[in-house]
Amino acid sequence: MLVFDRQAVRRHRDRAVRTVDRVSDVLGDAAGRLLDRLDDTSRRFTDALDVGGRGVVAPLLRARGLRVVSCDLSPAMAGLNGGPCVAADEECLPFAAGSFDLIVASLSLHWVNDLPGALLQLRRSLRPDGLLLASLPALGTLAELRSALTEAESEVSGGASPRVSPFPELRDCAHLLQRAGFVVPVADVEEIRVLYADPLALLADLRAAGEANAIRQRSRMVPARSVFPAALAKLPVEAGRFAVTLRMAAMTGWAPGR
Repeated sequence: MLVFDRQAVRRHRDRAVRTVDRVSDVLGDAAGRLLDRLDDTSRRFTDALDVGGRGVVAPLLRARGLRVVSCDLSPAMAGLNGGPCVAADEECLPFAAGSFDLIVASLSLHWVNDLPGALLQLRRSLRPDGLLLASLPALGTLAELRSALTEAESEVSGGASPRVSPFPELRDCAHLLQRAGFVVPVADVEEIRVLYADPLALLADLRAAGEANAIRQRSRMVPARSVFPAALAKLPVEAGRFAVTLRMAAMTGWAPGR
């Protein structure tokens, strides 16, 4: 089933090349949390693939002494790597089997229609005993924004269009790794509360990161001007700031040994 408009995802990524530096701290923090798992293994890696790292992941990997190739659906976004890069669709990867011993996909797989198929291709791109580290938003991420937008649009327009991406449940993540042929699959979640003094900054950050709505069934009509102000006013407030939840699922899987 095609849930996401991949052409829209690419356009959003192309546009975000000019703005992604505004959220580099957030993306860098997420990548750092994921890469901390490398410190839990004695295995040493040499050749890494950075999938959709938006110019943040590759420098962190090179700082660890790895050779890095980056890929992204957007050629311009892939170029932010600062090193070797490839424009590639996560649903149809161009890499030969056994090309890498480490693959890192930090917050880059949640717009993929065929996630099981993408994970299978990533596993095939790994050498025996290679490692996949992936993170993606889990169910509950931006739940406050989803609820507020649905309620506000229903009040204003009498109906609501999907405006926040569907996210997988944590219990499904380890199963997806196992289904793709990974061994010792592990999935865990970290919940982060983000506070905004100005709720409009939340929408600006999502757009800056290339995370605008790419659901195929999204409405192409411009919403009433009052929808977004009404929705943002419904967000919960903590310590005088507007709060949203990020639930980051981290997935770890090893390619089978020889």
